[in-house]
Amino acid sequence: MNNKKKFQRLPFTMTFITVLLLALIPLSQILYSKNPYSAIEDKFKIMNQILYYINQLYFEDVDMDELMEGAFHGIFEKLDPHSTYIAAKQQEEIDELFRGSFQGIGIEFDILNGYITVISPVADSPSERGGLMPGDQIIAINGEDAYEITKKDVFKKLRGPKGTRVDITIRRFGGEQFDVTIIRDDIPIYSVRASLMLDLETGYIWLTRFSATTDEEVSAALNQLENRGMKKLILDLRNNSGGFLEQAAAISNLFIAREDTLVFTKGKSKKMEQVFISDPTKGREDFPLIVLINRGSASASEIVAGSIQDLDRGLVVGETSFGKGLVQRQLPLNDGSAIRVTIARYYTPSGRLIQRPYENGDTRNYYKDLYIKNRESVLDSLKQLKPKYKTRSGRIVYGGGGITPDQHITWDLNLQKNTQRLLTHTMRPFFNWGSNYASNHRDELDNYESFKTDWVLDDSDFQMFLDYVSSETIELNQEELELDKDYILNMLKSEIASAHWGKDEAIGIRLNYDSQVMDAIKYFNEAAGFINNSQ
Repeated sequence: MNNKKKFQRLPFTMTFITVLLLALIPLSQILYSKNPYSAIEDKFKIMNQILYYINQLYFEDVDMDELMEGAFHGIFEKLDPHSTYIAAKQQEEIDELFRGSFQGIGIEFDILNGYITVISPVADSPSERGGLMPGDQIIAINGEDAYEITKKDVFKKLRGPKGTRVDITIRRFGGEQFDVTIIRDDIPIYSVRASLMLDLETGYIWLTRFSATTDEEVSAALNQLENRGMKKLILDLRNNSGGFLEQAAAISNLFIAREDTLVFTKGKSKKMEQVFISDPTKGREDFPLIVLINRGSASASEIVAGSIQDLDRGLVVGETSFGKGLVQRQLPLNDGSAIRVTIARYYTPSGRLIQRPYENGDTRNYYKDLYIKNRESVLDSLKQLKPKYKTRSGRIVYGGGGITPDQHITWDLNLQKNTQRLLTHTMRPFFNWGSNYASNHRDELDNYESFKTDWVLDDSDFQMFLDYVSSETIELNQEELELDKDYILNMLKSEIASAHWGKDEAIGIRLNYDSQVMDAIKYFNEAAGFINNSQ
């Protein structure tokens, strides 16, 4: 296998699994380097004829840019589901996501009652340093009224180059109004959404993407959790759709303290083949590990789950993952757009290809398959038809469609429709009520641990919330909400925690009603068995 290397921290130029590589080959060289592609020249001539006739004869004016972009999309519809054309206007957002930062003031916000409302200041951002709090309304920007501003204009006015200033006017709960000058800075886009202790010994890391800074973030989270007494860990990869290939290998390596294969790739060309070998000095195998996945865990997430499973390092629990075993390279085009082309398949240490079957051009059924009724039961009934592989200790694992968990844990949360509508309502009633409550009861909220374990909202608080929702003319069905009362009160408690302490603490409260996390904890005895096997 070519490009074999011991895994190490790599520079920013990376292959990525929705992959981004900066080594480019001119398109014309690809098209004309082999005789079979010479027919493309004739097709280009036909294309020019078609465009000429449409431009000259079509009975209405045609946006030719839009027409050509449709043609580009059509080309990629004939390839695999993960090769795609990316319009220039989308590319900047994608670059930002995987680069891991942008420049601005650093707030998560929404437009509520016509005003920019701070949902949360980003940790260690100019907004946090400036004292902004959840629930604050930004009513003016640089002296201009911000009422009924659009989200597009919020980005225009609040984002900007590092070191520049923006003056904002804040209105806080209770009517207090004041001006704040904020100096824009680099704002990180975090991969680690939450890092916390579920109990005195159990750490929890929720990883939502694999970007340029993911290994640094997870390493820092592990160190912080260990300092807080962590003896075992749940790594939550649910709904993590992937990212950089190198970062997937780096995260796998954090839990592997032996020299072994983490992942390898095979493509049409030998140049596309890579092998990632773990560096024993970077890994830890002295604590039980559970990796939590679901049908939304894809690509880089599946690399991590697959390596942990194949190398018998920890227990994989949850649902069968998405099943994306393809590697893409992203190539920029001259107009700022880009194409993402599948260049290889990746394989887990046991040699598994976990790509789900697909038909070129049929993306509808490809994604629809994820939502079939009783998906896990259907997959389990077909499991014996899948290719079988063996882990390092000889356990049977399966290829041919996602990572099959060692222990299946269902998502068990059946909320009433009215509750669901309330949770997703654009007026954010949970956030508003919780932020207001936290503002009015700050003296009572001194210690998070006692708040988490001992502090409760009661029936009178529930009624106060219903009264508030009614006062906001939000439609509700009280009988339905009563059936979900305990869940609703827990969500309100999490919003109070968010407003007073922060996101990690809020998520710590919400996880009480996360059946997959709560059930995963029960399997740590089984997960601990892998520690002895790996020594």
